[in-house]
Amino acid sequence: MSGAPGKDRAGAGLRTRRSGRRPGNQDTRQSILDAARAAFAERGFDQASIRSIAGDAGVDPALVHHYFGTKEKLFLAAMNSPINPAELVPQALAGPREQAGERLVRLVLSVWDSPAGGAAVALLRSAMSNDWTARLMREFVVTQILRRAVVELGLDPAQAPLRAALVATQIAGLAAVRYVLKVEPVASAPAEELVAAIGPTVQRYLTGEL
Repeated sequence: MSGAPGKDRAGAGLRTRRSGRRPGNQDTRQSILDAARAAFAERGFDQASIRSIAGDAGVDPALVHHYFGTKEKLFLAAMNSPINPAELVPQALAGPREQAGERLVRLVLSVWDSPAGGAAVALLRSAMSNDWTARLMREFVVTQILRRAVVELGLDPAQAPLRAALVATQIAGLAAVRYVLKVEPVASAPAEELVAAIGPTVQRYLTGEL
């Protein structure tokens, strides 16, 4: 008779532990990434928070920081991004302001033409047929690339959203035509030829008259 309550208490303790925070392991890391992808797609990069993502994954926010560091790094991991725009965009835009368009196009082509570009191509293909992935791609392009370009170039905040969106039409269009649809002669054109052809249009969208 006396043993049954003890077993009940032990069982209750086990049940309590199971319903608590998950321990740090590979399954937990994947749960965080799954929760992050859903949060960024549904709420956007700005509205999603480490705390809410941790709650969705059933872990402590400190564990998210342990695995991924900042929200920006978590986003890049969730996107399986082959690049870190925080490092590359400032480098690409450093230099004469009137050549920023060419440097931005050159950066994009250098990434997509590299071995790491395969992941980006796969993501773009998915974004063209999947609304969920398209929202993630949009958040990545707007918050991680175009927003950084706006800051680096010191653009007028009132015009920045339109300018950034217009730049996106060129960058996304170039990527789709060259790497997904593979329309010739763009698909096989030398990178510098495309930089010379598209760079001035991107430059006008960035700093010229609209």
